[in-house]
Amino acid sequence: MKIRTFFAVAVTIASNHVFANTEHQTHQHLSDAEQNTIELIVYKTPTCGCCKKWIDHINDQGMATQSRDYRDISFIKQELNIRPNHRSCHTAVTHDGFAFEGHVPGKYIRQFLTENHPEAIGLSVPAMPVGSPGMEMAEHFMPYQILILYKDGSSEVYAQVSHYEEQF
Repeated sequence: MKIRTFFAVAVTIASNHVFANTEHQTHQHLSDAEQNTIELIVYKTPTCGCCKKWIDHINDQGMATQSRDYRDISFIKQELNIRPNHRSCHTAVTHDGFAFEGHVPGKYIRQFLTENHPEAIGLSVPAMPVGSPGMEMAEHFMPYQILILYKDGSSEVYAQVSHYEEQF
């Protein structure tokens, strides 16, 4: 299935599920050129505060987001073939069909999208590491890995974030 077609299918599938509360946010403070560069649809639950903080991080990095709130977002993870051990609290999808699971720093989203990864689904920060974007807790930081996810279900380390500053 072509990636653009996949995105349309994912959006159609998402629109067929019952909304808990739909929050459409396009951040207009970005220039048209910046908005056209990277746009993400973020699937999340309406009550998750760290998801909202991650979206703020992404917008601060010059990307545009639209939020889709659902009581259960497992459908999008299943459709994108994101395995349970790679999952987190939210899933962002580009118009080209690439997925960014969890608290992936904007810096690495931009980097990934400039590279050629024809067999990749996208990137993941499994679970919710303390200190990752959206999971800031005072001075606390837990080193974490960013994984590249492949269509065949495999993954490998894409980047290692050892210090808070490496995320920006």
